[in-house]
This record gives sequence, C-alpha cells and structure tokens, in this order.
Amino acid sequence: MFNYLAVLTAAFLFLPGVSGYAETVTRPRPGPAGSWRVIGTVQANFKADHDTIVVRGANDDFRQLTFKVTDAPLNLRRVVVIYDNGEPDRLEVRQNIRKGGESRAIDLKGAGRRSLRKIDFWYETKGILQGKADVTVLGMK
Repeated sequence: MFNYLAVLTAAFLFLPGVSGYAETVTRPRPGPAGSWRVIGTVQANFKADHDTIVVRGANDDFRQLTFKVTDAPLNLRRVVVIYDNGEPDRLEVRQNIRKGGESRAIDLKGAGRRSLRKIDFWYETKGILQGKADVTVLGMK
C-alpha cells in the first residue's frame, strides 16, 4: 500500500526554501583597497528568517560588511562570518533597516587579511503587506 503521508512529509522536508533558510553561492569581483564590493544579494521572504551567502573565488578578503535593504524594511538580528580556516566571527547586530537603507559598517576580525568562506545572517521581515526585502551584502576591501 502506498503511503501518501510519508511522501508528503519527505517532499516538505527536501523542497528548496522550505527548510527555514536559503543558501546563495557568489564570487565577488576584484576591487581596489578602500572600495565597497558587492558580495551577494538574497531575497528575504516570509518563509525563512536566515540566509547564507557562500563566498567563492580569490576576491574574498574584506575589512567590513554592510547590508543594504531595498523593497521592504528588515530587522537584521545576527551575523556569523565563517573564515576559510573555519573560525567563526559572531556579530550581534540588532538593527532595524528601513526600505532603501543600509546597516552600519560592521568591522571584521583580521581586517583585510582573512578570506571569507560564508556569511550567515538572521533577520525578521517587517510585515507581509510590505513585500519581500532584497538584501545586498557589501564588503569593504
């Protein structure tokens, strides 16, 4: 006998975007020291409260991060940066970012000398009626 409940449960657990967070892989472009470079962009939605940007390539050393928000406001709660050596940098941000705004510049450990592996960030969207927020993570070289 076919078990529909088991199939539905398995489909729910393994569908992309249903697991509670999304993962985006990006390759930042090169730039001179002192310039802000786009690391990656994700769309914060109402299904997730956590996104991950996986950083690949040779241009992954940054001094600071900032989060630019468009289309809807966002409450950025926490950021965890994982460096290539596996060491985490846990940053409590707790900042409300208005539509069209950006976070303060967030200093990273070992400024400019450590390569990023990934950036995890947790947030709260500010209301279903305001739409989805596009979040662009920028890094200072």
